[in-house]
Formats: sequence, structure tokens, C-alpha cells
Amino acid sequence: MKRSVLHQAEIAPLSTGYNPVTIFKALGDELRLAALLLIRDQAKLCVCELTEAFTVSQPKVSRHLAILRDIGLVETERRGQWIYYSLNPQLPAWVLQVLDETAQNNGALIEAPLAQLQAMAERPTVQCP
Repeated sequence: MKRSVLHQAEIAPLSTGYNPVTIFKALGDELRLAALLLIRDQAKLCVCELTEAFTVSQPKVSRHLAILRDIGLVETERRGQWIYYSLNPQLPAWVLQVLDETAQNNGALIEAPLAQLQAMAERPTVQCP
């Protein structure tokens, strides 16, 4: 099994804010970056929506989302068996600025996943099937 790029000691935010090295390591993976930008764009997404948007397996999406959650970029909300992800509302301004600039200047990262998401049949309005 492949070891995570982020070591346990790197996951905890610094006491004065989020560790920039950890944040940028997490965002260095294309799926994690695109998923985070898609969540930012849509406000809240279920794992099933993200698997459809990126056409990847649920375990793969969940593994990447767990990294984003562990470093504090996203928060979760459980509805039945499904978990919904949204940006952590307590992100520092510099992290939000990085995400905003990245989204504004790299729309192609989520163009195809957004189209997949919008074409999703029976997209959940309350919770995934």
C-alpha cells in the first residue's frame, strides 16, 4: 500500500494557523486540488457526487477527502450513511485567497468534473441514494 504524502506530524495545523507546507503538499495532488475547488464552487458535495464528477472509485475519493479533512481544509456532515463535504468556514484568509486565486485562474481543473456533476442523473438534493 502506498504511503501517504503527508506524514502524521505534518497534519496538525501550527498554533498560529495552518501549516503552509502541509497545505501545499495536500494541494499538490491534482484530484485533491480539483475536489477542493469543486467543493468550493458547489458549497457542499456528497462523496457519491464527487465519485461521479471525477469518475473514480468511492474509496479513492474518500481517501483523498480524508487528507483534506485531517488538515482542516474541509469539514464533514453525516446524513445517514453519506458524508457531505464543505470548506471549513474557519479557514484563514490566506488559504481562502490561495483557493480563490487558483479557482479564478485555473477553471479548466474543474470544467470536466463540473459538467459530469451537472449531468448526474438523480443528483441528491437532500442525501445520496
